[in-house]
Amino acid sequence: MKKTTWFVILAFLWASPAISLTAQEQTKQEMDEKPDFQQIQRKIYTYDPAGRRDPFRDLLAGSEVEEEQGTKTVSEMSIDDINLIGIIKIKTNLTGIIRGPQGFPYKIHDGDKFKDGFVLTIDEKKVIFRKTKNRGIPLSKPINVTKEINPEER
Repeated sequence: MKKTTWFVILAFLWASPAISLTAQEQTKQEMDEKPDFQQIQRKIYTYDPAGRRDPFRDLLAGSEVEEEQGTKTVSEMSIDDINLIGIIKIKTNLTGIIRGPQGFPYKIHDGDKFKDGFVLTIDEKKVIFRKTKNRGIPLSKPINVTKEINPEER
């Protein structure tokens, strides 16, 4: 019995390197072979909502998003509808701060256009607008409109 056990153990030890070498050779051959992608069948997945809301569908597709009422930019505001609330001096440049019809602040510079005119000049205490239209009708002679910071304090 001892001889058989020793024989089996020695046979196993002798054969194990040969088995591992052949296994390594097979894996190298498998790695060297490039898979044929044309033979691979791809599964096509589809989603069946079964009466529920489809989470993959665009909720805004096909519908027009309505814009909010009110003005979005300075170019859509009328000169009569704004209030001058401040003037900022950065180095040598003057920037006016106005409040629009809905109370939101906006920055204005020389030459900025409005619905019915544009900014002519910005001084340290006032902004002069050149009004070229009145209610959408062009004026024959432009009018200068001066807006001062807190004119009632003078």
